[in-house]
Amino acid sequence: MCPKGTYCLILKTSGCTVNVGSLKSIAFQAGFYIYVGSALGPGGLKRMYRHQKLARQKDKKPRWHIDYLLVHPDFEVVEVVYTCSEKHIECGIAANLQGTYVSKFGCSDCSCQSHLFHRFTYPVNEIKSAIEDIGQKPKTLSENDDS
Repeated sequence: MCPKGTYCLILKTSGCTVNVGSLKSIAFQAGFYIYVGSALGPGGLKRMYRHQKLARQKDKKPRWHIDYLLVHPDFEVVEVVYTCSEKHIECGIAANLQGTYVSKFGCSDCSCQSHLFHRFTYPVNEIKSAIEDIGQKPKTLSENDDS
């Protein structure tokens, strides 16, 4: 796997309300949520594994917006799509997704409206297209990746 990049978590819920830190109480419709995040820091794409582990174990106090969903019992991570890049491309991917979103979620350090998007149907192909549209190659954690 490449050391750094941008990732999209696909989460699923049957619907719930979650208190998301500074964003307060948010009602989440049933369906799938796409969270777009970057992994350009020292740990790089290991962040994806941290998210998966937190979602499974639900054993840490939430720090970031996405953590509130990962530790909530009504949310599960069902897939991770990522791309290798040393550049900040998460806003470009988020711009390609658009549609229904949760305002100000996960984008406190940029000017995007959101980095969390809702879908009623499984969005893996839409995410791959959004990544390809900015000239990147999408990969999933379930694929064998030796790059």
